[in-house]
Amino acid sequence: MSTDPHTIIHRWFDEVWNQGREETVDELLAPKAIVHGLGEGNDVVGPDAFKIFVRNMRSALPDLVIRIEDTIVDGGKAVARVVLEATHLGDGLGLPKTGRHVSVAGIVIVQTANGQIVEGWNCWDQLGLLRQLGAMATQEGSDRFLSSP
Repeated sequence: MSTDPHTIIHRWFDEVWNQGREETVDELLAPKAIVHGLGEGNDVVGPDAFKIFVRNMRSALPDLVIRIEDTIVDGGKAVARVVLEATHLGDGLGLPKTGRHVSVAGIVIVQTANGQIVEGWNCWDQLGLLRQLGAMATQEGSDRFLSSP
């Protein structure tokens, strides 16, 4: 098993998310790992709790693919800029399925030790996801902050 943070984060997204391999969660996520920022406001602790999150996401977005755009490694930390693409075909997000395709950007930071993730921080464009699913209206003129006076 590699202890390289770059290898760990790439395996994490490829195997856990893109292939749906729950056994990789057990292998790469430390027993007392803490994962922040998954949308419910509460941290997820340990592989068993994280697998519940994965199942909910994959039930709502069964064709989910997460593409890593950039990776930065510093010591035992790895940062990945990612894009999630999927079709909303299930109710696992707490919303009735819409059949809509979504594309959501995010940043994920993991702290690794002894070949496992011991802590993770997630920042996803949740507002963008809700808008793409039609759960939140897009305000007309919402680009006003990007315009010059």
